[in-house]
Amino acid sequence: MEEEWLKLVKGERDEQRLAGLLLVTKFCKAEDQSSVRRVYDALGPHFLYRLLRTAMASGGGGLNDNRNAYLSLSITLLAAFCRVPDIASSEDMLFHIPLVLEVISTRSVLSVLEECYEFLYLVSAASESGFARFFESGGIKMLASQMRSLQDVKHYAGSHLMELSFKLLQLILGRTSSDIIQNNDLSEISVIVAALARQFAVLHNSLKFEALHLLNAILSSKDSSQLRDAFRLLPQDSWSPNIRIGIMAILQNRVAPAERLQALILAESMVSMYGEDWLIGQVSTNDALDPAPADMCLLLVLEQSRVEIAVLLNELAYLKYEAPLDTSATAEAIFLKRHNVADAYSLVERIIKLISNVEGNDGNLLDEGTLTKLIHQLNETIAVVLEYLEDAKEHGQKKGDDLLASVRIIGSYLAEAPVACKEKVQDLLGYMLSLEGEDEQRPFYAVCFLLPMLSQITMEIEGCKALASCKGLEAVLDCFSKLVGSHAFLVEDNGCIFMACDTIMNLLLKKDKVQIMLDVSAIVDLLKALAHWSENTDEMSSMMMASSICTLIFDYTSEEALLNCPDFDYRTLSSLYLLIARCLASSEQDTKAYMDLSEIVSSGFSRWAHRYPHIRDAVKN
Repeated sequence: MEEEWLKLVKGERDEQRLAGLLLVTKFCKAEDQSSVRRVYDALGPHFLYRLLRTAMASGGGGLNDNRNAYLSLSITLLAAFCRVPDIASSEDMLFHIPLVLEVISTRSVLSVLEECYEFLYLVSAASESGFARFFESGGIKMLASQMRSLQDVKHYAGSHLMELSFKLLQLILGRTSSDIIQNNDLSEISVIVAALARQFAVLHNSLKFEALHLLNAILSSKDSSQLRDAFRLLPQDSWSPNIRIGIMAILQNRVAPAERLQALILAESMVSMYGEDWLIGQVSTNDALDPAPADMCLLLVLEQSRVEIAVLLNELAYLKYEAPLDTSATAEAIFLKRHNVADAYSLVERIIKLISNVEGNDGNLLDEGTLTKLIHQLNETIAVVLEYLEDAKEHGQKKGDDLLASVRIIGSYLAEAPVACKEKVQDLLGYMLSLEGEDEQRPFYAVCFLLPMLSQITMEIEGCKALASCKGLEAVLDCFSKLVGSHAFLVEDNGCIFMACDTIMNLLLKKDKVQIMLDVSAIVDLLKALAHWSENTDEMSSMMMASSICTLIFDYTSEEALLNCPDFDYRTLSSLYLLIARCLASSEQDTKAYMDLSEIVSSGFSRWAHRYPHIRDAVKN
């Protein structure tokens, strides 16, 4: 039988070849690659190209009267031949790519659409040249158009056609740099994302996870800023609720832990684009308009983040302290888990911020029951993170971005709930203040992360004693000096500067009860930082704060003692005198606005002015 096919396929007349091809499609099995190869060699590539061109031609007469049948035959043959890898990668197949794209875009060819996609995927995947021809011929534009038009066709959902669409998109994302996509196909990618979001919401098979992975590949790219800007311009109701529905479906069902982590990564991307309020929204979870509670996504994301953090930190601890560290596999695993922990931490920090803003939104965002559940989960999460730091302390670890990120999330939460995990926080406070990131030479960011909490706990004697006992004041002073020591920090970290000032002032004001001892070098460094800050700001709030701290520091020493310090000169002292003089001479309106600080300056001046004889000249002038 096979010899008869080949005889017809090799025939001199087109009618013979077509008859042979019809027999081939009926009796030749696609998995029999050797037979497919023999038929292709017998037929030759030029006849296939001519058949497709003829089938696409318009007008009457001859083969054109049956062009739909011949179009179906030619596309089916192309897809079948390209299942043989070396045929798919051949130069002859490249010429068919623009024609097949034209078939998809200009004709109603649902009957052969699957074969068109299969051909495009097989040829594009077989060689770099094939993919380049697909991309340059407008493959992304075609894919966007088709996914938009087919996303609501019922037989499309979960079909092999959808699977091929996803494979083509994976190929594009894997082989094309994000810069090329962003510069040329932003609108098309936006359409594709909206279509993917729809399928992510409605699918209930393995393709749901493929949609999830594709969405993450697009939205989580390091270079996706332009793409994200384009997505923000899309109406949120056209795609954003579908993402939320898909995430909820994955988090509340039994799926593999890896897929749950992917859902969290996608949630983090959405929150990064639209803010933490995105986690709250009443949406329909099915076509029957069955609405999910507005806080369901928020609760599911936090619960899964808590679980993920516990698992990842446990695995990280094992890799760092028990697994062999000199293997590339261990190093790669540590890198990946640190990255995943960072995503989970980011989500938790966003939720902390959401809770902190509840009062500012008149309490309409979250009810009391939801808040109670969130706080309970957050307490459990922070306890797990503290245990991780405790383990690191026992192993003598003081450097690492994962440790720094752990301090950051603890600082974020304790700024809102300073009494949470109180005893363990106090035990670890000195250790947390000593931690460094991978690129740091001295602790800085860890102190910055803890400043919101420190400024609150030092309002009480107990908090001051806890900070003083672990020599935390020195860490805060060093951080303050760095913050104001560069012009780059003056605006960007204004909040950190004032929280550092609040912490320093709280301790200095309670120095008698806490028994704080400051050495000469610490005093000199702080006064030099205050002078630098005051010389580079015109804000009255900054000057009043600087002069108040300076006033409290002057209680510790005298003009003579300061001028005898080798790292201190009269120019610095003169600058501080002028600062205090300006605040003492400030207008009544300014004094009223900063009454507490003004009182600190004036009462301090009356206490120690006799020990600083030259300050009276500054005040008089």
